[in-house]
Amino acid sequence: MSQEMPIVDGLQYSNWSRKIFEQMREGGVDAVHATLVYHENTRETLSRLGEWNRRFEAHGDLIMPVRQAGDIERARQAGKVGIFLGAQNCSPIEDDIDMVAVMRDLGLLIMQLTYNNQSLLACGCYEAEDSGITRFGRQVIREMNRVGMVIDMSHSAERSTLEAVELSERPVIISHANPASFHPAKRNKSDRVLAAIAESGGLLGFSAYPFHLKNGPDCSLEDFCDMIARTADLMGIEHIGIGTDLCQAQPTSVLEWMRNGRWSKEMDYGEGSKANADWPRPLPWLRDSRDFPNLIAGLRRRGFDEASIRRVMGQNWIELLERAAVPAAATEEAAA
Repeated sequence: MSQEMPIVDGLQYSNWSRKIFEQMREGGVDAVHATLVYHENTRETLSRLGEWNRRFEAHGDLIMPVRQAGDIERARQAGKVGIFLGAQNCSPIEDDIDMVAVMRDLGLLIMQLTYNNQSLLACGCYEAEDSGITRFGRQVIREMNRVGMVIDMSHSAERSTLEAVELSERPVIISHANPASFHPAKRNKSDRVLAAIAESGGLLGFSAYPFHLKNGPDCSLEDFCDMIARTADLMGIEHIGIGTDLCQAQPTSVLEWMRNGRWSKEMDYGEGSKANADWPRPLPWLRDSRDFPNLIAGLRRRGFDEASIRRVMGQNWIELLERAAVPAAATEEAAA
């Protein structure tokens, strides 16, 4: 795992197994942002953390936890894949601001303020009216900044995202989405949002989830790399990375939990439809983590130089965590 180019995937939510961890290592992956929860409450989130502790114990020769950016390099040196945890919703903190620090202490590095719907903090991208950041949300943003928990707006609406960027004193990210100019999905982001994320010092992780792509599962590697090149022109090469949104070996019941949680009595199909209710067909050039070399080769063919490819494939994620996943007190102490 001592390859020159660091590879960091900014979002996966797979049915974790030794086979999947071995695939990550085979593909040269150094670290993965793994989704811990979607709609789980505080108590359920603690159980998910317990499950990861068991995985680190059972597969300690393959994976290790990432609590800070430096742990990624330690994982590389040890020949392991570093796992940093994130929540795709604010449900782990329920209505208690003290839970932000508690969850960060337990290893939650990243938290989305919303997952498609209006939350206690902000508005999701599926709501008809975007109410922006709530009173509670303003407090939580301040607390996330303080403890070094990264703010993720992947599933949030436009006004809420722009307000989060304005309110946050730390970089804000979109861990897994694409430009709306490439494909007009509700989850994809306007150029205005992308420019604001870059201005905050944040990062966009490009999603390989077919619902976020032009031509869906038939999106070509060439089109994907062209999208990356165009976004680099808009945001700057320092503010883009990969967030594949790979969901390997998951049953349909997990997809239904992601889309419905406990909030809907009727089946909500999210980005799918009644006629297309299952997981989308995977991209032929990114079936699992072993295919990351295909993406590197595609970027080379598109004309990216090695320094730029290094940034897109992992270095930008590492630098983002160095800037945003550090408690404010530690940052102030280092500056002094």
